[in-house]
Amino acid sequence: MFLVAGLGNPGEEYAFSPHNLGFLTIDRLAERHGIRVNRKDSRALAGVGEIDGHPVMLAKPQTFMNLSGTSLAPLMEKHSIGRENLIVIYDELDLPWLSLRIKPKGSAAGHNGMKSVIASLKSSDIVRVRMGIHPGRPIASGADFVLAPMKRSQREELDEFTGYAADAVRSIIAEGVEKAMTKYNRRAPGLNTEDA
Repeated sequence: MFLVAGLGNPGEEYAFSPHNLGFLTIDRLAERHGIRVNRKDSRALAGVGEIDGHPVMLAKPQTFMNLSGTSLAPLMEKHSIGRENLIVIYDELDLPWLSLRIKPKGSAAGHNGMKSVIASLKSSDIVRVRMGIHPGRPIASGADFVLAPMKRSQREELDEFTGYAADAVRSIIAEGVEKAMTKYNRRAPGLNTEDA
């Protein structure tokens, strides 16, 4: 079984902050594939179903971002899910808004949620889908920016962005990470995936 985990913070005040793109993408996957992510399990909200014929668990850790790994490690152990079947989705301030990078492994690059996941699983060999959130202008405080509500213009682009990320996750599950990287890694919005 695959575990697809979106990182974010619980609570209405954070629902549409850049830091919650992981949660929002899980919601999109759940909606598309008829999976209800409402069962409490290992300090996460989780739901089980199928994506392209593969059994999948979708999860949103409820520990707050910086402790995400303390939910995912016990969840994986409880359900005997190997690290090779984990996909983590999260926001990335180092990437411009609407860009997306799938990576099969690597450092947390300063992302505290991913730092927690790597520390808890004792490995950086974790497939991740990084969703760019940098607005293309100077930011006084990264910490404040990621937790503040998104601007209206970004909210209007959320459907396209989370849909694209959900497509990327489906591709990882159905075709493998290498093919998914070729098809879905993009530097800027508007790239036709058929051309990639």
